Amino acid sequence: MTKAPLGDLLLDLIGGHMKSSIVRATAQLGIVDVFGDEPRPAAEVAGELELPVVSVRRLLRALTMLGLFVEPEDDHFAVLPEAKLLGRDHPASFRTLAEMYTDPLITRPWEKLATGLRTGQPTFESIFGLPFFDRLAAEPVMSAFFNATMSEATHSVAATAPSAYDFGRFAAVLDIGGGDGTLLTAILAANPGLRGAVLDSAQGAAQAPTQYAEAGLTDRASVLTGDFFAGIPEGYDLHVIKSILHDWPDDRCELILSHSRAAIPADGRLLVVDMVVPDRAEHGVARSVYLSDLTMLVNLGGRERTRADFEALFRRAGYELTTTHTLPAETQGVWLLEARPV
Repeated sequence: MTKAPLGDLLLDLIGGHMKSSIVRATAQLGIVDVFGDEPRPAAEVAGELELPVVSVRRLLRALTMLGLFVEPEDDHFAVLPEAKLLGRDHPASFRTLAEMYTDPLITRPWEKLATGLRTGQPTFESIFGLPFFDRLAAEPVMSAFFNATMSEATHSVAATAPSAYDFGRFAAVLDIGGGDGTLLTAILAANPGLRGAVLDSAQGAAQAPTQYAEAGLTDRASVLTGDFFAGIPEGYDLHVIKSILHDWPDDRCELILSHSRAAIPADGRLLVVDMVVPDRAEHGVARSVYLSDLTMLVNLGGRERTRADFEALFRRAGYELTTTHTLPAETQGVWLLEARPV
């Protein structure tokens, strides 16, 4: 086996932004949507999309180089399974995710990563003039797009978590910061005896009633409009917090968890659904864990945490970690961490 020349890996990494731009353009132009299962000539694809054939050919060749397409015969291209995830109608679509995470709102703070690492503070506000969520609130279109991205990113967890944890032993579940209800809908659908609610801002939970209606859950699911930094309502014996704690530094996380502890019954449980950083950096772990950790730094000031970090957070808020469950690889390093009130 021939060893790659020294420098090849660095060149590949240096050009990473070019690759993400290729994926972004593919999603924005709807390239995958015009392909079926058979190879298509570049000219035919270009005609359907009303794009210059020279441009489409260049993009398809680049996608082939990236391992997303193949060119089985001259100037005929076919979509590989990974690229199909960029299709609008794919049940596990990454299309919105691809566009959001390559948007300047996410990428520009990365340009000041060195500054963020020196200071330990997010760089987002120095570029956009407002903290991340304040900027989203000021831009309704971008906020709706972000919410759609979070929903899309939750699909793999929603598909696997209900069978990985015994939700049926509870009477009522509160999804704290649960957005459009994607995860709650999956939990309730799998547990007919359970009722639940999403606690989020009016903007964040705007699409939740639609999710409930489509799943036939309007009699068991509701929306509570509120701010988890201000308080959490009583009446739920299971609190779920997915991909919220990593947005914030420890003191803000402790505030959220303290509100949860004050509201939960003595026999209730807290279930945190989040990435867990291994104690030692290793190649076998999903790369998204480490990339997300730095994304949290530059955009929000939060971080991904180790199991020990979560244990310490729980302890300071009046909880004790009881069990952990790893979810399948397609969730990109997400764990279920259960804690009980003490």
